[in-house]
Amino acid sequence: MRVRCVGGIVRDGEGRLLMVRRGRPPGAGLWSIPGGRVEPGEDDAAAVVRELFEETGLRVAAGPLVGSVERPGPDGAVYEIHDYAATVTGGTLRAGDDAADARWVGGAELAALPVTPGLLEALRSWGVLA
Repeated sequence: MRVRCVGGIVRDGEGRLLMVRRGRPPGAGLWSIPGGRVEPGEDDAAAVVRELFEETGLRVAAGPLVGSVERPGPDGAVYEIHDYAATVTGGTLRAGDDAADARWVGGAELAALPVTPGLLEALRSWGVLA
């Protein structure tokens, strides 16, 4: 079974990346960019807007596709994750839905955080991280 998912790559005015600590599997306790499953009848842009609001309290405008990866899920599922640039348009940063924490993270801090497998490599290959 293939599951379409989206993520939002968001930076603040200082260039820090918006990250969430996952509160539930897969990756519970690990940091990642916010996102989740695309709901039936929803396009990717709408899913990015919804997921980021649910997980971070921030309203965003979805931008262009930055990159895509596939990750193994439970029971043989494959998560097809499509990560889009996004820009904050409003809201107040707070962890919600399945996010245990949400915050802006600079490069040095990001390198020290426990992140989901393959995240830093994907972000580097897409030119998001140096």
